[in-house]
Amino acid sequence: MSTPSVAVIDYGMGNLHSVASALAKVGGDVEARVTNERSQIISADRVIFPGVGAIRDCMGEIRRLKLDDVVNHCIDAGKPVLAVCVGMQALMTRSEENGGVDCFDTIAGQVRYFGKNHVDADGNKLKVPHMGWNNVFQKKAHPLWQGIADGSRFYFVHSYFVQVEDESLVAGVSEYGRQFHSVLARDNVFAAQFHPEKSGEAGLQLLKNFLAWDGKP
Repeated sequence: MSTPSVAVIDYGMGNLHSVASALAKVGGDVEARVTNERSQIISADRVIFPGVGAIRDCMGEIRRLKLDDVVNHCIDAGKPVLAVCVGMQALMTRSEENGGVDCFDTIAGQVRYFGKNHVDADGNKLKVPHMGWNNVFQKKAHPLWQGIADGSRFYFVHSYFVQVEDESLVAGVSEYGRQFHSVLARDNVFAAQFHPEKSGEAGLQLLKNFLAWDGKP
């Protein structure tokens, strides 16, 4: 029996080897491939689509390497896909960042800016980017939530947040001056704004769940 494999898509944005290290920690006998090779990604059992940085740069590299086609091919094939941070945002229709950037439009939704004068409910100024630990409140049951308590804290670094049109896709929400969609789930896609590999035990449990997930909601 072959060793299960996970492709961590590499388009030059972020420390992907920390993701691979976290997978090795929880996965035991799993092969983590950090790659931008179409054949390696398509042949993998599961796919992680990560990303950090400005969306224009990310989308530029994704399209140059034709990885948008590869990601959508994997989604259409029913392969379990975990999209993280900018990877999640890239699945949306459009982002406000960099004056407006068209994204995959795989999931109908927008990526919005928290704002320069972002404040909490009491009018206290909040720093943007939103950086650090925050609670994620689960909105629907999902295999990737197994063993993770509702309201668990995960690690975020972002100035932009996702708003989807179909509320039934929202699997988790967080609060930072306003409520935002921090986790989405549709069929074989699970997308998180936070970084699981930086999120301690809860993040490692989510990655462990991902490695066991068959892609069914």
